[in-house]
Amino acid sequence: MKKIDQLMIETDGTPDKSKLGANAILGISMAAARAGAAGRYIPLYQFLADESDAPSKNFVLPVPFMNVLNGGDHSGNPMAFQEFMIAPTHATSFTQAVQWNAETYSALETLIQSKHGKTAVGLGDEGGFAPPISHPHDALDLLMEAIKVTGHEGKIKIGIDPASQSFFTADSKYDMDFKTDAPELLDATMLGDLYHCAVELVGDDLLATNVDRVKMGVEKKACNSMLLKINQIGTITEAIGAGNEAFSAGWSVFVSHRSGETTDDFIADLTVGMRTGHLKSGAPARGERVAKYNRLMDIECELAAKELRFRYAGTGFRGAHKDG
Repeated sequence: MKKIDQLMIETDGTPDKSKLGANAILGISMAAARAGAAGRYIPLYQFLADESDAPSKNFVLPVPFMNVLNGGDHSGNPMAFQEFMIAPTHATSFTQAVQWNAETYSALETLIQSKHGKTAVGLGDEGGFAPPISHPHDALDLLMEAIKVTGHEGKIKIGIDPASQSFFTADSKYDMDFKTDAPELLDATMLGDLYHCAVELVGDDLLATNVDRVKMGVEKKACNSMLLKINQIGTITEAIGAGNEAFSAGWSVFVSHRSGETTDDFIADLTVGMRTGHLKSGAPARGERVAKYNRLMDIECELAAKELRFRYAGTGFRGAHKDG
């Protein structure tokens, strides 16, 4: 895989894959990885673990951060924040985690219908509901109630991907009502106060799954985690390299799908192989999202059947790659 990836990088010869195209390169890179696994008669996640020089033979199933409420550019409602996610950190297995999230997602649908009517349960780009709510606290109230209804209080954490670049203004403010005609402007300090507590600050477009940009992010202390999207960089070798660079800086790595996604489940194996401990792949709805969760449940069953060492990342998801 590494030799094929390097050949494509050299043939393209541009810093951003603009000659051959990152998506075209990525398809070949993924095929090379799968061929490499098949040639060694090992699962794809084992091949990727070997390629990434993962320090442990104890496989880790990730916490599934499922995007269940959408706003921002991913929906037509007025809420500024793009994603609200649920993360069952206190589950005992990945399969149980999926079950808890699915139960909460179902309860959330019922709550939205009761509060806003049946027409309010339309879905955003990643399968999350997009009810007519306008502020983050409205979303948090819905999620906390849904978690309580399902009996999972204290077991499921809430994550956000606000995608603040969507509501960043020309005068360096953040417009919480950017989709309406009544702006609510916050400066950087006020937005930080709204987040309220210490968070895993994940770099996405800032880092673009690129080793050089990760080094820049480390130097500027811009964040403490990298969002790994394989089609941002174009080859699996480079994606793994960026992840390892983030790990070496003491960061965590958060594997992610894209809003325009396919049913390919490659990132499920990559998450297990690199032991990143957490993955975001949308709501428990639609085939292109569910495919990743199904693959991870299959991996969990396979590891159990083979009596190999593995565990669910749980509350320690950020440091899962260090596990021995």
